[in-house]
Amino acid sequence: MNSVILQAAGNNMLGTIVPMVLIMIVFYFFMIRPQMKKAKDHKKLVEELKIGDKIVTTAGIHGKIVGSNDTTFLIEVEGGTKIRFDKSAISLDATKAATTAALPKA
Repeated sequence: MNSVILQAAGNNMLGTIVPMVLIMIVFYFFMIRPQMKKAKDHKKLVEELKIGDKIVTTAGIHGKIVGSNDTTFLIEVEGGTKIRFDKSAISLDATKAATTAALPKA
């Protein structure tokens, strides 16, 4: 009698764990993995930037890189004003975006 109860409890546990594992796998592939890819792409973008490149920040400020150190860029905006931004605040390489947009479509 006890073995029947234990078998029923074991099957119930398996029926509960499998859907939870499937949910975690789906969550990983639809949420975590794309975010990791996006972070990797952003890191590559920031590493490729150099002095003279035109950029757009996450705040929407357009400017040109005039200096940099390990964690920040010095950005020159209109009128010669210079602002220091964290490298993580860079959203877009406007130089590369303008070049890509100017290429003729084949």
